[in-house]
Order: sequence, then structure tokens, then C-alpha cells
Amino acid sequence: MKKKKREFQASELVKSFARIHGFEDKLLAFEVKDFLEEYLSNVLFEEIESVDLEQKVLKIRIKSQMLKNDFRLRKSFYLNKFQDKFGAENFIDLQVL
Repeated sequence: MKKKKREFQASELVKSFARIHGFEDKLLAFEVKDFLEEYLSNVLFEEIESVDLEQKVLKIRIKSQMLKNDFRLRKSFYLNKFQDKFGAENFIDLQVL
């Protein structure tokens, strides 16, 4: 039980540090990447090259052309999924590169 409390405190400490030093976007991008790792199969997740967040625009760089096209076709679906999971105020657009 105490272990969970420490994890929560450490998480809050990381968020606080990120807020102070202006890394909130990077931290949120890591959370999105972790979410994609859980959401996609391992084979598909390996095709995700990077996830960045700049000025509330989520940029996902994908190696595979097929997966890239899938993300582009279902852009609004993925954007809504991210907004539901992490808050609509954090994302205004999704770019698949």
C-alpha cells in the first residue's frame, strides 16, 4: 500500500518538475506514446518512430506507410481518443508524419 503512495508522489513530483521547467508537452507526449503502446499491438507499435507535442499539435512520426495511412484516415478517431484520455484542452490537432 505504501508503495502505491510513493508512486503517486513520484508522479506528482515529475509533473511538478516538468511544469516548472517547461517540459509539460514532452511529458504528455510520453504519456501518449505509452498509451499507444498499450492500445496497439507490439508489431504496430514498433512502427511508431516518435511522438511529439508542439503548441497543442500532436505529431506522430510513423515508419510504415500502411500504418501512416490508417492513422491519417482515422485521424479524427485518434484525436478524439487522445482528447478523451488526456483532456481536450491539451490537443487541437493531430499530424501524422
